[in-house]
Amino acid sequence: MKASHRLLAVLVAAIWGVNFVAIELGLRDLPPLVLTALRFVAAAVPLVFLVPRPSARLRYVVAYGLVLGVLKFGALFTALAAGMSAGLASLVLQAQALMSVLLAAAVLGERPGRAQVAGVLVGSVGIGVLAIGSGGHATVIGFALTLFAAASWAVANLVMRASGETRPLSLLVWSSLVPPMPLLGLAGVVDGTQAVLDAITGLSWRGLLAVAYVAYVSTLVGFGIWNRLIARYSIARVAPFSLLVPVFGLSAAWLLLDEPVGPTELAAGAIILAGLALVVRRSSTDRGNATAASGGREPEYAPAATASA
Repeated sequence: MKASHRLLAVLVAAIWGVNFVAIELGLRDLPPLVLTALRFVAAAVPLVFLVPRPSARLRYVVAYGLVLGVLKFGALFTALAAGMSAGLASLVLQAQALMSVLLAAAVLGERPGRAQVAGVLVGSVGIGVLAIGSGGHATVIGFALTLFAAASWAVANLVMRASGETRPLSLLVWSSLVPPMPLLGLAGVVDGTQAVLDAITGLSWRGLLAVAYVAYVSTLVGFGIWNRLIARYSIARVAPFSLLVPVFGLSAAWLLLDEPVGPTELAAGAIILAGLALVVRRSSTDRGNATAASGGREPEYAPAATASA
């Protein structure tokens, strides 16, 4: 994995870390499913009129929109509204890194190296240390929904990889047309139609800014880069970078919400970085060996055989 691409993966982790602060602020003014629906409306319009259609088959576009938008983000935003703290949510959600690696190995035949597996496991230990020692609180339903969101994210990574999409931004924008109607329908059932209408018509500046961040920065920029990396590299190389999200999330909460960061958080952050270093070192070693084998030229990444299925 090129150094510039590793930096992009770290940038995405930083964007998603701050995203939890934006979500928490948005939920002060909007019901969770309404906030999720507005996120994808803003991500789709007006870009859907400006970018070409995805090269992937329609079933992948619809599946990606349903799994990422309705299942993953619908569950995550509902979990935060149901008592899951933003900091703890950013930790539990990163269970997707291990789930993604395991699913890619089982379904796509992408076998991770020993160092990659070790890196994910070490990083998961750091996540566990943060979850136990950070003092975050959660309801049972909030924790369960966040874990479900992590599993849904892993499936979304799998759909993206299997689609063989050559225009990741197009897939992201066009698939964003899928979640709003199911989400608003669910919101009407859960919160009531009038509550949904009142939330949308009475949107505050804080709510607008939250929607703008989660739609344009977190979704279009963050997932745009993420999907491009997954399309180019194996899931086992990319997914572990999300282990950095809680590090940035806790830092953002400290800077923007005045939440304390103590020795436990610092120690856990060091463990996570050590795990990520294993993954990065393995990627660099593999690339160096491949370059030497090809006579000094770095080979292009070859997608998995199932990517065009």
